[in-house]
Amino acid sequence: MLVLNLGCEQGHRFEGWFGSADDFESQQTRGLVGCPVCASTQVQRLPSAPRLNVSRPREPELPPSATEQPQTALQLVRQMLARTEDVGERFPEEARRIHYGEAKERAIRGRASREDTLALVEEGIELIALPEPLKGTLQ
Repeated sequence: MLVLNLGCEQGHRFEGWFGSADDFESQQTRGLVGCPVCASTQVQRLPSAPRLNVSRPREPELPPSATEQPQTALQLVRQMLARTEDVGERFPEEARRIHYGEAKERAIRGRASREDTLALVEEGIELIALPEPLKGTLQ
């Protein structure tokens, strides 16, 4: 499993999970790698920072925008919910239909078991696993 840092032309950053670097290149060439926020397929691989071991732990530094991050995250979740179709429990089947060209390509969301999720990834189907959204309105 290869986890890559990705970014779209709109500046949205996200990560993608692929079977290999070749899987990423293949999916990107076919226009199958899309931004989960704006659905742009103009996606590029971003540099990943290696983990460094230091002699003693340092206090974490908060970026200046740390107080804005919860609101930004909430806005991203709202955008994702607004721009995707909820297919519910049919997610694994619908993701396969889209991947194999049997259904119109579109952004979908839904629920899948861990086993179904792993099977989709093994088939080369790009997905992002997120926790179930909270019930009710997001505030």
